[in-house]
Amino acid sequence: MAFSENLQFLRTRQGQTQEQLAELLEVSRQSVSKWESAQSFPEMDTILRICDLYQVNLDTLMRGSVEDSLVEDTAQYDRFMNCFSLRISFAIGGIIAGVGLCGLLEAKGVSEYLILACLLLIIAVCVVVMVASGLQNDNFRKAHPTITDFYTQEQRQAFRQKFVWFIAGGVGAILFDVALLMLFFSKFPEEEPFESYAISVFLLIVAGAVTAFVYAGIQEEKYKIDEYNRDNNPTPEVKKRKGLINTICAALMTLVTALYVGLGLALDLWRAAWWVFAVGGILCAVVNIVLDPYRDED
Repeated sequence: MAFSENLQFLRTRQGQTQEQLAELLEVSRQSVSKWESAQSFPEMDTILRICDLYQVNLDTLMRGSVEDSLVEDTAQYDRFMNCFSLRISFAIGGIIAGVGLCGLLEAKGVSEYLILACLLLIIAVCVVVMVASGLQNDNFRKAHPTITDFYTQEQRQAFRQKFVWFIAGGVGAILFDVALLMLFFSKFPEEEPFESYAISVFLLIVAGAVTAFVYAGIQEEKYKIDEYNRDNNPTPEVKKRKGLINTICAALMTLVTALYVGLGLALDLWRAAWWVFAVGGILCAVVNIVLDPYRDED
């Protein structure tokens, strides 16, 4: 398809007349007519406005086929986001699971130094995965700042059904976990090695639930193509606000990690202090809500 055909397809798909499109672009109807008949081309600023208006990237608009891109994931966005959500969710869940695993090692009488080394290794691997995944996500967004929405209503509806089960399953797992812990201590004394076994199993189940929550949340965001395009083409004010959010969250998680290591080294609270990561996550969520640059708009 040429630009003229792509423009006509996009306009008719939105149910707009040439007059309506001309009004949105602040040009004459005759200009739109000439563009669609390939008699002339708009200026670059106008072309970029058309890209923003219809949420289509420049290359597809000028040289590709917009119609084909609506049914084809030419940027491999879906594949990338699926991998990204898996890496992030398992990395976050892996930190909690690592604490649980160390409890099992302690119950087995493994050396304290070896347990500490294993825990730090697990945390290091998970942090590296999260940092690398974040950088890959930034690179992907820079390479593909605009994605044409290719998801069908049926695909979105199918995911909503799965989303319910991810959330409900995670909540159910945590409630089951608490009940299991209470039943365990009703049969066994709260002393070693029983306490270590119980807490470790508790944390492993919590890790699975947290992994499900994070995975479902990122997958839900995957389908919000309009928000993806909006976030990748921010105004200067929005860019400044998002930079502030990232700085605060990075500082919070650095402080949380330092606090966890400090409590572990000073007070031997490696297993008990895992909750600081949950607090850090909650604080980051609060920061994102309070400083959300689109809060008033939404």
